Amino acid sequence: MAEKTPAAAAGTAPVKRLRKAERREQILDAATRSFARAGFTATSLDDVATEAGITRVLLYRHFDSKADLYRAVLDRACLRLANTVGEDSFDDKSIPALLQAASADPDGFRLLFRHAAREPEFRDLIDTLTRASREIAQQNLAQRIPAGPWLEWAAQVIPAMTIEAVIAWLDAGRPNPDLAAARIRQAVDGVIHAAHLSPADPTAS
Repeated sequence: MAEKTPAAAAGTAPVKRLRKAERREQILDAATRSFARAGFTATSLDDVATEAGITRVLLYRHFDSKADLYRAVLDRACLRLANTVGEDSFDDKSIPALLQAASADPDGFRLLFRHAAREPEFRDLIDTLTRASREIAQQNLAQRIPAGPWLEWAAQVIPAMTIEAVIAWLDAGRPNPDLAAARIRQAVDGVIHAAHLSPADPTAS
């Protein structure tokens, strides 16, 4: 009679052998789901290992700590976002691309723009993203809004408003992305119009 393996003796399925890169992606997928569900503090490495269907020992072969894993999740979400949206433009294609990126990786998108901002240990990444978004917006809006405080105002408002609109779209069940893009674009155009109001206009101040 053949001797049972430890996994079989314990009544559990053996862990499938994967290449190192494949295993890393599997862990990052599981970690993204786990962190998005419960947050960084409330999620343990055991939770991630269970979600991935692996042992904690195997997880530690790829990541040194929970913080290391969380930052890897955020870095991957940033890379995916940059690959889909681009890094230095804000044009008619940007909002549909942002919706596409959010739809392709909703947990990663929420972690990046909603959850990680609440974690002081990872605030540097979010601050870098925010600064980059404002700089890109200002460079592109400078063609439409005169230089001055209202250009700076619009460059802060538009990225923040757009991200919140996309997250709200995810939360609403991702209704018609074409209509969503058009409506977000209308809101952006409204901010641009407001930045153009003359000081003599009684609605401007």
